[in-house]
Order: sequence, then structure tokens, then C-alpha cells
Amino acid sequence: MTTADHGTVTFADIEAARERLDDPDVVKRTPVERSTTLESMTGAEEVALKLEHLQWTGSFKTRGAYNKIQVALAEGDVDHVVAASAGNHAQGVALAATELGVDATIVMPEPAPQTKVDATRGYGASVELVGQDFQAAMSFAQDLVEETDATFVHAYDDPEIVAGQGTLGVEMHEDVPSADTVLVPIGGGGLVSGIATALAELSPETRVVGVQAEGAATVPASLEKGVPQTLDSVDTIADGIATGGVSELTLSIIEEHVDEVVTVTNGEIADAILLLMERAKQVVEGAGAASVAALTSGDLDVEGETVVPLLCGGNLDMTMLRTVLIHALTRRRQVVRLRVRIDDRPGKMADLSGLIAEYEANIQTVRHDRSLVDLDVGEADLIFELETSGRKHTRDIVDAISENGYSVEVVSRAQAADADGA
Repeated sequence: MTTADHGTVTFADIEAARERLDDPDVVKRTPVERSTTLESMTGAEEVALKLEHLQWTGSFKTRGAYNKIQVALAEGDVDHVVAASAGNHAQGVALAATELGVDATIVMPEPAPQTKVDATRGYGASVELVGQDFQAAMSFAQDLVEETDATFVHAYDDPEIVAGQGTLGVEMHEDVPSADTVLVPIGGGGLVSGIATALAELSPETRVVGVQAEGAATVPASLEKGVPQTLDSVDTIADGIATGGVSELTLSIIEEHVDEVVTVTNGEIADAILLLMERAKQVVEGAGAASVAALTSGDLDVEGETVVPLLCGGNLDMTMLRTVLIHALTRRRQVVRLRVRIDDRPGKMADLSGLIAEYEANIQTVRHDRSLVDLDVGEADLIFELETSGRKHTRDIVDAISENGYSVEVVSRAQAADADGA
């Protein structure tokens, strides 16, 4: 009997999936790397990053997709599969279908990152861009299945998918058998369900913490109400976990095997992406960084523990990378805007530019504002955008400008935009 017959997932199902995935050209064993930086930041005894973003498709998704399609082929004549995805599941299904000689059509939201669309086509699938979010893509994909009689490969609501993702839990346990806590991002819940099921068998004393993006969090409300909850829209930079819902299958496993679920903000995710780039030399997407965002948020007590954050995806769109970097650097005060009130006379900009130069900050842009409602006659504001080394450097510059007789304040991008429209 397969997992699809009884609608749940057992450790035996995960072991069977692991046998099916015994092909390093489809799913490779990804490495684990220790982070002394995260250890010092959190007080953990050991932080071992599981680098699943180095998987062939840049994420774990091939595990579940390959297992699902293999089982479907064993049970009947399958020549066409359909899936809906924001990007990572799309690539996993495309690669799995191509390797198994099956045609694949993937429905993706219109705003899906172009790199993920191109990669999905590159793995051999046809791509349909439909709607503005995952829910719209899902609805279209389900209609397509009814019209074509294709086999649907769900991103998370399928026992074979969950079992395939569970193979990663076995691997994580083999990598770090002494793990006290593992951190697993949650979108629809297939990944955390599979990993938690595996660890419940192999290491029941290990704490499993699920992590959702705050703007796409459905699990806390679902756990509270006892039934899956969905969101009409999501707001997160972590598109890989922006499903806006969980299923009865994944919720039931989360209830049984996941010890805690936390949420992280876009700012915390952006900070984690930048931290991983700087200190771990790893480039991950928002979903992949969510586990580290939770670890560094201060909401989890991991003092003296061995912790395994899962970096589950590395398909970071370059446009999103630019957005994330600007946001994170602004939060660190490494990119900062200063508003300086001046008497609008020749030489003032040169004086201030020279003062800033003395502190070796780089002026990216400078703008005169003369038409603001709170300005007296003969006054103006200069808006400087600077590159600095961080908060202390910024504070030193602000203090120096103030000590030279100028009124100065650090302004947000929103305040600067308001000034543009004033």
C-alpha cells in the first residue's frame, strides 16, 4: 500500500522514498557547514548550517517531486504532469519529470522571478504564467488537470511529496545526530512535515521549530483553530514559502510532530540573507534564510545547544537581491539619508560635503529642497544619501554636522519620498 492510499506519512514511507531517490544525478547529498558567527551571536554550542540550497535545482523540491512521479509511474500509465508553483517546486517537478521521461506543464504566478521561470523551462517543462499569486496559479493548474487528465503534482498536499521531503530529515540526522534543535522554513508545510516525521522516529528528543514569514503566516492561526487557514494575499520577500495556506495533511503532521512555530519579518529575512552572504559565504533566497532569521531574532533560546538551521533554497533573483541589500544596509545604517537644514547661500553644500569627506563617508546623492512648507525664507534642506561603515560611523557624522551649527536628522526613505512630493 502506498502513502497515497492511507493519507498519512510514516517513517517507512520516507525510507521507501529514499530508495527511489538513490541517484546523485537527481538528488545529491548536500553538505553541512559550521557557523562560528551564528554561535557567537546566539550562544549556541554549535550551529550547523544544512546547505540544501546547493541542491541541483537550488532547493529541496526535487526530492518530493521525483518520489511522487516515480510512484505514479509504478501505479499506472503517466505521460503528463501538471504543477503550480512560485518557483522552486516548478524546477523540482521539471527536473524530475524530464529525468523520468514525462512531459510537464508548470503554472506560475505572473510576478514569479524571471530567473525561476527561465530555469523551469531550462529543465524541460512548459510554463504557463497565470494570475498574481500562488492561489490563482493553483486554481488554473487544477482546471488544466481536469481538462487534460494529467497527473497533478501538488507542492505539499500529497503524502508522496511529504515522504520525499522527509528524506532530507534523515540526511540531517545523519549529518548532525546530536542536534538539539532544527529550524525548518514553512510554506505549505510539506517540508517541515516530512522532516518532523523522520526526526520523530530517529531523534524524538530533537526540537523541531517551523518558521513562517510573517506576511504569509497561516500555521499559527491554523493550529489555534484546528483547521487549515488561508490568506487572500501574502506580503513577503520569501516567495518560496508564500503559499498562503496549509493542508489538512500537513497541519495534522505539524500538530503531532512540530514543537514550535515562529514567524519572522521581511526585515529579519533581509538581514539574514546579508549575514549569510557576508559571514557564511552562502547566497540564499528569502525562504532559505528564514531559518537563520528565526535563529537571530532573539525569540528562540538556543543557549548551549547544537542547532541545525536548514537553508532550503538558493534561487535568489538578482532584482530581489538588490532590493534586499538596500533594505538590509539601510537597517544597519550603512546606507543612510541625512536631512540638513541650511541657510541657502553659496558654499554651504561644499562645506557640508567637505565635513562628510573628513569622516571618509561616500556621498551617493545629494539634493536641494527649497519648497517645503516648514522652511523659512532663505532656508533650504540638503538631503544626503551616504555610504558609511555602520551605526557608529553614522552617529559620528551626525554629531559632527550638529556641532558645526547645523540642524540634522536621519530620515527614512518614506520621509524622503514625502519630501519629494511636498
